[in-house]
Amino acid sequence: MKITIQDLPEGAEEEIIIRCRGMDEQLLKLIYALKSGREKLAVSKDDRIVQISPSAVYYFESVDNRVFACLEKEVYETKLKLYELEDRFFGTDFFRASKSTIINLTKVESLSPAFNGRFEASMKNGEKLIVSRQYVPFLKKKLEL
Repeated sequence: MKITIQDLPEGAEEEIIIRCRGMDEQLLKLIYALKSGREKLAVSKDDRIVQISPSAVYYFESVDNRVFACLEKEVYETKLKLYELEDRFFGTDFFRASKSTIINLTKVESLSPAFNGRFEASMKNGEKLIVSRQYVPFLKKKLEL
């Protein structure tokens, strides 16, 4: 694989060109990593709007028709719906775990079977989330189990 990096003059638009024989999962992850490195998500808390990196999000949760981005210790509200977040982060480490939750798999410390075919996700910040049995097959596929 050949990698070429060129310095651009001030004001020129950055561009990445990928030449490959075929698109695979690893290449999709690389593209996402490149895009998400600079991508920000607008969220709000206490009447102020801030931008956060999606990689800082542990999970998104929908409660009473409002969607929250839960970080390690902070919780922010986003105007995006869960299905919009799911589409936006398709092919990434974000995973739909239930009708009301999308989990960032990079923030999961461990997964263990729970009753009725569900799984329990222990997050790195100590929280525990449930993966409903409807989404367990997708989780196993994503983790290549």
